[in-house]
Amino acid sequence: MARTYTQGRQEIVDKYVESGQPWPATAKQMAAWAINNKLWAPHPSRLIDLCADQLARAMSEEDITDPQGRRVRAKHVARVRREGESLYLWADIRTVDRQHMQVAFQQRRQQIVGDCLQLKNDVDSYNENRKPDQLIQLVLDFTHDSEEIEAMHKAA
Repeated sequence: MARTYTQGRQEIVDKYVESGQPWPATAKQMAAWAINNKLWAPHPSRLIDLCADQLARAMSEEDITDPQGRRVRAKHVARVRREGESLYLWADIRTVDRQHMQVAFQQRRQQIVGDCLQLKNDVDSYNENRKPDQLIQLVLDFTHDSEEIEAMHKAA
């Protein structure tokens, strides 16, 4: 069976650990080691992907202050299908239509739900398999957290 691109990257991490390098480690430490050991180099076609990823990260971190004084994201991405292809379209909250924002908000919410489900699985697995003296408790109701943060921002 052919290995996937992701499996190839996972093998690099395994080799890093097996080589006796410091562990735990940062992704940058592992990347430097992989490049120095000629286990990874960007394919020319991947340079566009790398640049696109950097642009997407920059857009996702661009904040503006709305007229009410809230810090909000300026750029939002929505995954759409056109002619059988998935496209990730970025737009500015100040100028884009409602449809784009509705799709973007729904998709971000789905990502959060997916992250919460994965976190719950991870915590449950740790608690059940490692059997710590004190179980790690996980609360997925963020109402109190959100209210507390909003109150702090209003007070500032």
